[in-house]
Order: sequence, then C-alpha cells, then structure tokens
Amino acid sequence: MSRTNMSKILTISPEKCINCGTCESVCSNSGVNVIFFEEAEIAVPVMCMQCEDAACMKICPMEAISRDENGAVLPDPKKCIACRMCISACPFGNISFNPTTKLIVKCNLCGGDPQCAKYCPKEVITYIDGTDANNLKKRVVASKFKELFSES
Repeated sequence: MSRTNMSKILTISPEKCINCGTCESVCSNSGVNVIFFEEAEIAVPVMCMQCEDAACMKICPMEAISRDENGAVLPDPKKCIACRMCISACPFGNISFNPTTKLIVKCNLCGGDPQCAKYCPKEVITYIDGTDANNLKKRVVASKFKELFSES
C-alpha cells in the first residue's frame, strides 16, 4: 500500500506541546517519548511516523517489516530475528527493543485509532486525512526533527 493511498496519517505540531506526558501515558505500546530541548525551549513527542519510504522496511534482511491496512509499518515477530538493524536505520530513533520479550517495539497506530492523538489535550499529535497538503506538512516537520536530532 503506498502512502498516497492511505486515508490517515499521524502529524505532530511540536510548537503546541506543553510536555504534559498524556501521549506517553496512553500509549499501550510504549511507542511515544517526549523529548524536551532546553535550548530551543520545545517539547517534541517522538514516535514512529510510519515513513512513506521507511528505512526500517528497506534494511530488514528478513523482510519482516511491512505496512498493514492502517498504514502502520510493523515487524512480523514470526519473521524477525531481532538483529535490530531497523533500530539503527530509523532516522528518528523511534524503534526500540524489548529485552524481556525479545521483540522490536514501535508504534502500531493502535489498530487505526491512535490513543496519543485521541487524548492529546492540545492536539499536538493528530491523526488526519493523508491529503497531499497534510503529507507535505508532515515532511516539513520531519525535516525539522532531523535538524533538532542532529544538533543534540
């Protein structure tokens, strides 16, 4: 499924974030972390953005990562060998490894109803229609993330 055919996408507006931690609390998958950048005085919720051209999918030697019907880029635990190459490939650091379960952990979009977006009191995280304009906004924010993360 290509990103342009998807009906919904996650977007983030970090300038609205008040660092309340609601998104982290409601995420059943521990897939959201809020990072506060003191110098910029900005809090940024960080989670898998289900990239259009997902580096984690490309690098997986077992082809264990694919996109589901909701657009979530997910590892298949039956195929995954826990090599963690996907973790290294993610430009945003939004994939982790659970040493207890020996599984890759990342946002699964809560089956198409992302709780982080649903309960964010300031609508920092939104789950909106994947129009061309919204996809462009997402790419602009992603570019800013890359800049922030490369400076820290």
